[in-house]
Amino acid sequence: MTSTTPPNPTNELGLTVGFETSDWKSAGSPDSRILQGRYCRCEPLSLYKHSKQLFDACLQDTENRIWVYLPYGPFETLEDYQQWMNQDCFTGDPFFYAIVDNQTGLASGVASYLRIKPDTGSIEVGHINYSPALQSTCAATEAMYLMMKNAFDMGYRRYEWKCNALNQKSCDAAKRLGFTFEGIFRQATVVKGRNRDTAWFSILDREWPAVRTAYKTWLSADNFDRNNLQQQSLSALTRMALNPGATS
Repeated sequence: MTSTTPPNPTNELGLTVGFETSDWKSAGSPDSRILQGRYCRCEPLSLYKHSKQLFDACLQDTENRIWVYLPYGPFETLEDYQQWMNQDCFTGDPFFYAIVDNQTGLASGVASYLRIKPDTGSIEVGHINYSPALQSTCAATEAMYLMMKNAFDMGYRRYEWKCNALNQKSCDAAKRLGFTFEGIFRQATVVKGRNRDTAWFSILDREWPAVRTAYKTWLSADNFDRNNLQQQSLSALTRMALNPGATS
């Protein structure tokens, strides 16, 4: 791994216990700051500013593929979409962002922090819903980097990704983005009347410096040729970051 796991000591009873965290303080909470990147920015979600842009962007998916593994949607009307936003998106946890393209100024996807636990330093990214206009773009990856960086800047020890274990695209995305697979919680919940096994992934604070370097390398202008084709893949860079002896 990129850094050594602190040793677990033995207590006075001769039992192995977890390493001490006395040098760590509780993390902060997400706030109204905009997370600004080169290709996109993550703006705290606004009903009035973003709802129509997001609803229109989602309509580009005429097969409703983006809603299959989410516990809500698709929505037939803008009013239905706004009702969902009012009900689920402004409670503070989850804390939603609209992903806005810097060139067009339009929101084309959402993502959120959730299960926010400042006292123990754990936070999850989820509710990720990218319209066709955002999928497979530099902005799509940069948005994940911006949220990840913000979480570790706030002092979190653990950054989580969970998804339906049958959602292969989401599982593959987590690995590409530098998350480590931890296992599957079988029959974890029921979504839209169907069983869901949940796959768990994470990045830890001690892994973040190397993962951050991988993102910076991938996002740099030097990594793309004049046709905007990547020279190094993010999956190779994050794999090498987490396993320095691995080959690309």
